[in-house]
Amino acid sequence: MLGVVVAVWLSERRWVARGGQKGTIIDIAVPAVIFGLIGGRLYHVITDWQTYFGSRAIKEPYQALFIWEGGLGIWGAIALGGVGVWWAVRKRGISMSAVADTVAPGIAFAQAIGRWGNWFNQELYGGPTTLPWGLEIDVDHGGEPGVLYHPTFLYESLWDVALGFLLILAGKRFALRHGRLFALYVAGYTLGRFWIEGLRIDPVGGVDHAVTFLSLRLNQWTSIVLFVGALVYLWVTRNKDTEERVVPLDLAVDPAHESGQADPGSSDAPAASAASDESAEPADTGTGADDDADDDADDGAATKEKNPR
Repeated sequence: MLGVVVAVWLSERRWVARGGQKGTIIDIAVPAVIFGLIGGRLYHVITDWQTYFGSRAIKEPYQALFIWEGGLGIWGAIALGGVGVWWAVRKRGISMSAVADTVAPGIAFAQAIGRWGNWFNQELYGGPTTLPWGLEIDVDHGGEPGVLYHPTFLYESLWDVALGFLLILAGKRFALRHGRLFALYVAGYTLGRFWIEGLRIDPVGGVDHAVTFLSLRLNQWTSIVLFVGALVYLWVTRNKDTEERVVPLDLAVDPAHESGQADPGSSDAPAASAASDESAEPADTGTGADDDADDDADDGAATKEKNPR
C-alpha cells in the first residue's frame, strides 16, 4: 500500500506537468488498485493451484481468498489493473497510452517498495550463498541453520529503483509517447526479473518444488514472452506521433450553461457581463395585463433576449 501511495503521488505530478487535470490519476488509481489486487491474487492462485486444491494441497481451498497470508503475482496485478485503468480513462475520454506512460516510473518504484514485504515474511529468497549480504532464514520458513541465502527481493528492489529513474530520464530525453515508455518499463522489468527469478528456490507452481519447462521456471517464461512483446510494440509504434488527449473534450462545460457563462446578476458572473447588463435596458417584469401593448418600441425592448443560449 505504501508503494501505491508513492506511485500515485509521482504519477499525479507527472500527469499535471504533461497538461492533464489535477486529481485524474488519484481517481484512476481507485479502480486500478481494486482490479490489480484481484488480478494479482488470481495469478497466484492459478499458478500455485496445488497449494489450495488437489490431494497434495497444504491449505484449504477457501484460504485462496486469504490475501493477507501473502501471494500476489505482479503479472496478474498489472494485467487486470490495466483493465481498471482502461475503464476509468474511457469514461473520461482521455488517452490510455498517455496514462500508461505517465504511471510507468511510479509502478517501478511501487514494486521496489513492495518487494520488502518478502523480507518481513522471509519468503521468495534465492539459493545458498557465501556473499556477505546473504540472508539467514528461519527453519520455520525453509532455511537451514548456519546457511545464508540470496536476498532476491533486495536484488529486484534495487533493479526496480534503477529502472524507475531510467524511465524518467528516458521519457525526458527521447519524449517517448503512445505507450512506448510503458513498453520500456515492461522490457526493463522482465529483463531483470528473468535473471533474478533464476536465483529463487521457492516452489512456484508446485507444493515442494518449482514447475519448470526446458529448465526454466514459470515466471522466467512469462518474462520472456512479455519482453519480446514489449520490443515488438516499441518497433511497431516507433513512428507514431498522433495527438494523445490528456484533457477531456467536455472539460469545464456546465450542462446548465453551455456557453460557460454564469447567470446574469449572480455573484459569480463576470464583471464584463455585469457591466453590460447595467447598461442594457431592463427587461419587462410586468404581469402582462397592464402592459402598454401599443408601445411597439417598449415591447420590442422588453422581449429582446439579451443573453441567448
